[in-house]
Amino acid sequence: MRDAIDIWPARFGKAAFHLAVVGAICLLAIVVIVTMGVVTRYVLGIPILGVNEFVQLTAVALIMASLPYCTVRREHVAVDVFDRILGRWGRFIGDIAAHCLSGFVMAILAQRAALKALDALEWGDATNMLRMPIWPFYSILAAGAALCVCVFAMQLVVLLVQGAK
Repeated sequence: MRDAIDIWPARFGKAAFHLAVVGAICLLAIVVIVTMGVVTRYVLGIPILGVNEFVQLTAVALIMASLPYCTVRREHVAVDVFDRILGRWGRFIGDIAAHCLSGFVMAILAQRAALKALDALEWGDATNMLRMPIWPFYSILAAGAALCVCVFAMQLVVLLVQGAK
């Protein structure tokens, strides 16, 4: 059991890292297109149509591709205002509740995004100006949320095995 607890965080960490690389590519794409949009608009006087569409959809992919990596590394914002009041067992129960609730919400998001991706693929949904297909963005959203569910589940198991600290 102890070996599995040591192996799974590393495996989820690798998967989350590879998905975060997709997020990094999205960030670079946003930087490039916004820079090009600003330069062409203000230097050449020729605005690029659809920049907002591209940035909005790519930002969704950026966030959802990077979220599992942030979750694996436990780098979300945390406020420990009540830690002293709650004590060791209160924090332990709060951590369990937070992991369960977060996993549940992400599972719903993953399921809905996967269904929307399949629906958008079937019907050929695309953006208005650029006619970019929408299903890849829903797919990235679903993959990021699903990996977060796995990470929360793994962290919950580790938390339960380690017990209250």
